[in-house]
Amino acid sequence: MTHPLRVAAVGAALFFASLSGAAAQTVEGPKVSWKLATWGKPRAVTAGIETLARHVKERTGGKFTIAIGYESFGGPKELLDILSVGGLDMTMICSSYHPDKQPAYTGLDLPFLPLPDFETQWKVHDAYHKHPYIQQEMGKWNALFYVSSLLPQYEFVGRGKPPKTLADFKGMRVRAIGGIGEAMRNLGAVPTSVDATEVYTSLERGAVDAVSFPSTYAHGSYKTYEISKWFTVNMAPGTQACPVLINKDAWAKLPDAYKPLFDEVRPQIKDNLIKAYGESDAKYVPLFKQKGLEFITYSDKDLETFRQEGGRPVWDKWVKEMSAKGIPAQELLDLILKSAAEAAKKS
Repeated sequence: MTHPLRVAAVGAALFFASLSGAAAQTVEGPKVSWKLATWGKPRAVTAGIETLARHVKERTGGKFTIAIGYESFGGPKELLDILSVGGLDMTMICSSYHPDKQPAYTGLDLPFLPLPDFETQWKVHDAYHKHPYIQQEMGKWNALFYVSSLLPQYEFVGRGKPPKTLADFKGMRVRAIGGIGEAMRNLGAVPTSVDATEVYTSLERGAVDAVSFPSTYAHGSYKTYEISKWFTVNMAPGTQACPVLINKDAWAKLPDAYKPLFDEVRPQIKDNLIKAYGESDAKYVPLFKQKGLEFITYSDKDLETFRQEGGRPVWDKWVKEMSAKGIPAQELLDLILKSAAEAAKKS
């Protein structure tokens, strides 16, 4: 199946080749205004959609604009539904907010997947987005995939005894959602789902002992480090799949002259996301140290134990449950692992 955005990319490549290094010319077309939804405030994870909005505005001389609604267009659990009925032209979603709506897509939420860096993650997510079954599943919501938001690997901060060994997690109450929560249960912890906006208070009051968030930007954004004693540096238990989607009808109506702009800017979106997360580390790691957090680094042996005891059982369970629903789960998991291995060889 040929993705419609890839068709647009051909025109973009020919256009730029013809410029021979000259400044990009303004793309002519009618006035078009789109709405793109996300939640929270502008932060590292929104760097990608902000890059897109700037790019299309600049390249069209202000004729094509994308208004980003930071939770002004709906809450995170509602956005897929709003997009599907045409209330939005684009949206960012996270599958963990409504896994029942796109169960096959939750394969990217599995814990301890071999995604050691952002480049690998980008390639794996791209490959997954191109799979016919995944496109069909998201198509039921009248949606096309655009890009991954490259949400960083999660890490934990906590207030109690530092978990320097696998045994130290036993009985620990942890804020961990999705597949990460299942993996932590396998490791003996007690996972609980707490909304991001309530995490600080839960940790402060002792309702949870530790909190997992995309590191380091989310821990910084929600200030969990300010009331913590320790920080896991390299546990990398997993991440959440948070793609940017386009409404199919909006894409079909978009002037052909504007469509290549989306593939033009993809490399810049990836680079700006990676840059934003890097800047977050540069900002918050020193603050973590200044607050006196103990940095916990696990050995390769420990990490392999985490993967085998925490992650593998979740993978097996996911394949069994999804297969029972008629989803080609093993094929999808194999695609993730194969894509990751191929990316590692090229790096």
